[in-house]
Amino acid sequence: MERLPARAPDTIAAVATAPGRGGIGVVRVSGPRLSDFATALCGREPLPRRAVFTAFLDAAGAAIDEGILLYFPSPASFTGEDVIELQGHGGPVVMRMLLERCLELGARLAEPGEFTRRAFLNGKLDLAQAESVADLIEASTAAAARSAVRSLSGRFSEEIRRIVDALIDLRMLVEATLDFPEEEIEFLERARAMPRLDEIREHLVGVLDRARQGALLRSGLNVVLVGEPNVGKSSLLNQLAGEDRAIVTDIAGTTRDALRETIQIEGIPLHIIDTAGLRETADTVERIGIERTWREIERADVILRLVDASVATTDAALEAIDARLPQGAERITVANKIDLCGLVPGRSEEGGKVRLQVSARSGDGMDLVRAELLRIAGWHAHGEDVILARERHLHALRAALAHVDEAATQSAALELFAEELRLAQESLGEITGEFTADDLLGVIFSRFCIGK
Repeated sequence: MERLPARAPDTIAAVATAPGRGGIGVVRVSGPRLSDFATALCGREPLPRRAVFTAFLDAAGAAIDEGILLYFPSPASFTGEDVIELQGHGGPVVMRMLLERCLELGARLAEPGEFTRRAFLNGKLDLAQAESVADLIEASTAAAARSAVRSLSGRFSEEIRRIVDALIDLRMLVEATLDFPEEEIEFLERARAMPRLDEIREHLVGVLDRARQGALLRSGLNVVLVGEPNVGKSSLLNQLAGEDRAIVTDIAGTTRDALRETIQIEGIPLHIIDTAGLRETADTVERIGIERTWREIERADVILRLVDASVATTDAALEAIDARLPQGAERITVANKIDLCGLVPGRSEEGGKVRLQVSARSGDGMDLVRAELLRIAGWHAHGEDVILARERHLHALRAALAHVDEAATQSAALELFAEELRLAQESLGEITGEFTADDLLGVIFSRFCIGK
């Protein structure tokens, strides 16, 4: 795969472990010809790909620390350059002293994501694999971590390359046919050009569907609980969380500020926000809490609007709340406290508006709430095939699909047909980095940790 030109190689160094104290800490160095660099650090020539217990020396030859030195000569390393890892004791002072020694020897401090960027530029990883490194570090659920590992191993990239290879084959066929215009239609029919385009589209739709699911694993949904005081918002939060996270009393207005809890349903992180009850109040603290509630509502993906099933709620009261809710968020009415009025759990829908009947105290009907949140998320089980996609991946997949659909309408104009296939291939190439602007790379890698 063609890579963008890298700037002249120099030596970079950074602490690769998290800030703070730990049992061990790692300083990573990457650059050209690091054998002499390692010799200056430990007083002897390093052995390739061998863990060597040694002292790490300062400029005067005194020991800074003792630990393990690993030396990976180019090109058999993470970055494709010579790489050294110094594994010492994980105190922040020791790590700083080791890093300063590396800088004395001619290294410079690495920028965020610069090690992974060098791996990409040197052909050790494609761009989707490089991004999966950051995704693995940031994974908030086990499902997200497993998906990131699959992307790091190249599963996502292989899917994209299979589609690209099919597009290239079809492009070659179509562009060769352009040289024989009198045989265009017959030749394309014999070669099954349109059925092959349909197969490409089907594969692309499947990858996009799995990528949408993976995007949910990365970011999850913001779910805000709203309603009047004492309708059971905190009890509902506790049921979803599986433990008592919010204080529950019979006193209206107990919750004064937003309480956030992240839970998992089918591996999807849901950020549940319990808010202050919505009502007119003269209490200054409660009024501030209500103002914060409206700010949380504005950022919501899903709004669970709780009402007390044991108390008659007028349409006017519900409409007053609805009038202020953001239009882009999904709204679900949850009638709570069915245990107080003899109702049974259930789901109803009228005019596209969903209403659930539950008891947050006993837990009856909570499976309906979880199922509804999954429905809103568009989740359906894919097993171990979910792709941990980023927004730019989804954008590229949608663009490729649009070009494939447009190509299907241009079967009588082969020049346009071939051009749409080329644009579809180019869109998919943005995912793996085959066609990627240098400024986009800067944005992507700047969001990585220092030392990765």
